[in-house]
Amino acid sequence: MNCDIVTVSTDTKFVHLAWQRSEKELANVRYTMASDPTGKVSRMFGVYEETAGLALRGTFILNPEGKLLNAEVNYFNLGRNIEELMRKFKANMYMARKPTEVCPSKWKDEGDATLIPSADMVGRVHEALKGA
Repeated sequence: MNCDIVTVSTDTKFVHLAWQRSEKELANVRYTMASDPTGKVSRMFGVYEETAGLALRGTFILNPEGKLLNAEVNYFNLGRNIEELMRKFKANMYMARKPTEVCPSKWKDEGDATLIPSADMVGRVHEALKGA
């Protein structure tokens, strides 16, 4: 998909290795699993919970220039949805190519209905999507 994926947690690299060796869901992971035991990176992204000494579950999409395009932060006990993450990633790539368009919440892939914002569309998104 022409992107870099990096996960970062406050766990040490040894904990990451133990998880990858024992957790079957991580068996095929080929992306970088970075360690942030001091919380420096987690603080930079605003997800470090000082009282717990842990990072909340943050997901961030940045463009090649380092501009934040999307951020989602979940509490410690709520997992993330890869399908929704991929939808947001693809939508951001699409909008980078077509900056005058908007991908609505139900947009999933190239060819799905998009919108072109205007004053006339305010309060009429539903109708605009039905006509697309």
